[in-house]
Formats: sequence, C-alpha cells, structure tokens
Amino acid sequence: MQEYAYIHDEDHIQENLMKVPFLESFSKEHLDQVLHASALIKGEDGDILIRDGEDASRIFILLVGKIAVEKDGDRIVEMDTVGDLFGELAALKGEQRSATVVSVGKTLCLAVDQRFLEEVLPRKENEPFYAALFEFIAKLTTKRLKATSAYLAKVDQELRALKKKSAGATEAVGATKS
Repeated sequence: MQEYAYIHDEDHIQENLMKVPFLESFSKEHLDQVLHASALIKGEDGDILIRDGEDASRIFILLVGKIAVEKDGDRIVEMDTVGDLFGELAALKGEQRSATVVSVGKTLCLAVDQRFLEEVLPRKENEPFYAALFEFIAKLTTKRLKATSAYLAKVDQELRALKKKSAGATEAVGATKS
C-alpha cells in the first residue's frame, strides 16, 4: 500500500471528485477543507487498508477498484462503486475499527482524516459543514440498513422453507419406519 498527500488546486477540483456523492454534498469552501485533510491511498491485491481493532480517524472513499470487508477471516461484503464510503462510523465516533478492509486488485481511495478535519473546522464554528456530513452519513446508513433488512428477510424466508422441507422429510422417514 502506498500513501500520498492529496494536493489540489483550490480553483480547480478534479471533475471525477465532484461526481462522488459524499463530496458533492459540501460547498466549494468546505470541499477544499475536506481535500486538505485527505490523502490518496493506492492498494494492490490483498493490501490491508483498515485493520480490525485499530484506532479510527479516517473516512475512506473508493475512487478506483474494489475492496472487501472482512470479519474474523470471513468476507462480509465487497464494494466496487466509485464513491463508496467505508470506515466512516468508527472514524466519526472515534472508536476502533470493527472489521478489516482489503484491496481486491488495484485500488485507489481518498482517505479523509476526521481528526484533522475537526481541528481545521471545529464543530461549533462550522455547523453547516457538519450538518451536511452527518446528513450524508445518515442517508448512507439508512440505505445500508434497508439493504441489510431486505437480505435478512430473504435469508429468513429461505430458512423457513428449508425447515419446512426438512420437517416434511423427517415425517416421511418416520412413516416408512412404522
């Protein structure tokens, strides 16, 4: 994994960054501050971007490639959409990471240092900025919760069908023994 300071021209923000949903929620002035608090992370296949249990201060935005979220060695989810955000909850709450994130192939991420951002833009003095940030995080969390709920409903339905099928098979075996 390689890390580079993100240096940008305040008068010209790259067009591909302006299309990232997380970044487009900020005013030009606030976006400049976010980018000043950022680094570019280049990953190769298998590189660990986030390690379970580490202290968290960065929010990551996927710009290129695919990442996998893993917990206890099991792959939980993969993300491959430009603008996918990860690591945001632990970073915002100042908690330890709850999963490991690895590169799947070559990746490029923008890592926003939340602690540095709070030094540059104190919450009490920049309420509109933090309102936009937390609104985006709330929308993202809601979207993920809906997807998780739909997935769990599908798994529940499949489990019920398997139990019913298993119960029927057990009854059939019991009937043939009688």
